[in-house]
Amino acid sequence: MSQPAYKKDYNRSPFLPENTEMYKNWRDEKLKDYPQTIGELFVEINDPRKLTDGEFEQIQKLCKKTNMALYAGKTGTDPDPEIPLSMGRRFGLTGLNDNWLADKETGLTSLTVREDGIRKDYIPYTNRAINWHTDGYYNTAHKQIHALNLHVVHQAASGGENALMDHEIAYILLREKNPEYISALMGSGVMTIPARIEDGKIARREEAGPVFSVTDSGDLHMRYTIRVNNVIWTNDPVAQEALKYLQEILYGKSPYIYKGRLEPGMGLVSNNVIHDRAAFKDDATHKRHYYRARYFDRLAGTGIF
Repeated sequence: MSQPAYKKDYNRSPFLPENTEMYKNWRDEKLKDYPQTIGELFVEINDPRKLTDGEFEQIQKLCKKTNMALYAGKTGTDPDPEIPLSMGRRFGLTGLNDNWLADKETGLTSLTVREDGIRKDYIPYTNRAINWHTDGYYNTAHKQIHALNLHVVHQAASGGENALMDHEIAYILLREKNPEYISALMGSGVMTIPARIEDGKIARREEAGPVFSVTDSGDLHMRYTIRVNNVIWTNDPVAQEALKYLQEILYGKSPYIYKGRLEPGMGLVSNNVIHDRAAFKDDATHKRHYYRARYFDRLAGTGIF
């Protein structure tokens, strides 16, 4: 079941600009003992289909702190879709976004290079780099993506690294630079995705909304892409300044950006953190295949309250 993404009257949330003291207390706790390396995000597990209580608790604890965790399992190149699906269910995720390009049998998306069909026209199904974004930024307000999980079946011959950043950290860095940045990026028309037209008909209507919003649970949601094509940004000067600073953070040397390459049997569990993907090359024996699972709900037990 989908959760409303844009909730502006949750007065207990530290993410609302007016809650200054609450924000400061939350910020200090958030940054205390925050992981410094990508290695600190990894949890060694056996089989995602049968997580032990201890494995689950380690992953959940990391996700509560950083909105993400990486796991290293022992399933290798096993293509069983139950591996990512079981992981999602274990964390209370039920609202799977089986979008129009997803695998019809499971609702998962098989990210692999496609040479023909409609998928070849979309960047995730090519070997090209994908810039910083959160998933589902073009979805309607009531179908925003709150959790994103990945599982690696096969890795490319070379390349394909990911960079990851906790969206709550991005929020902190922006708010510390200028609190007005947050108010500007919470504007209802900051970011507009034009309608997608197919065969002269509207396949997806135009969707305008904020970058940052507060959910019903008081948690932070981020809707963002660094793309310049097919995105219409507001002309508001403060919002433009905030977006420029965010790009400087993402393309800079922030210690809060984790970079690495996942191998078969590894995966990501997250509350839809900001991420990118480097370009990659396949060969005859190494053809990159990731399962991607997008959810309308948030990982259970990882909220701020």
